[in-house]
Amino acid sequence: MSTDAIVILKNDHKTIKKLFKEFQNAGDEATQTKGRIVGRIIEELTVHTYLENECMYPEVRRLLPDLEDDVLESYEEHHVADILCTELHAMDPSDERFDAKTTVLIENVTHHIDEEEQDWFPQVREGLGRKQLQELGARMNEMREKAPRSPSRPSALKKAVDAITA
Repeated sequence: MSTDAIVILKNDHKTIKKLFKEFQNAGDEATQTKGRIVGRIIEELTVHTYLENECMYPEVRRLLPDLEDDVLESYEEHHVADILCTELHAMDPSDERFDAKTTVLIENVTHHIDEEEQDWFPQVREGLGRKQLQELGARMNEMREKAPRSPSRPSALKKAVDAITA
């Protein structure tokens, strides 16, 4: 298993994108199958965003201040994904808006992944170098074991309320 933080995050991206394809190819009548796939998407995204929010982003923000705007945008993109995951987690797959909400989640996360992989990761790799990325990756691998697996723990709704009332 790699300890390079960017390799780890790209592997997560591959897993998530594979689940997106499974959802998109499941067919209109595959309600239960889509429900199971969305459950796995939610779990993968919850773990992934936790690792980025709690480990990767704070370190990049601290060590590469020129990337602060990108980090702040990523936090907000995660916030949107957290809210969608929380709502999907509470929905029944037969709900008329389940597929539409999942499609919006897929579109938002795909955009986020593309930005990270094409623009952000190359800048981070150049700025941090191999040793720091390996140390960061090792920390993320340790954190993965205890990472939340369900959107109830990241408390996206509390974050939404806080954002509105701040």
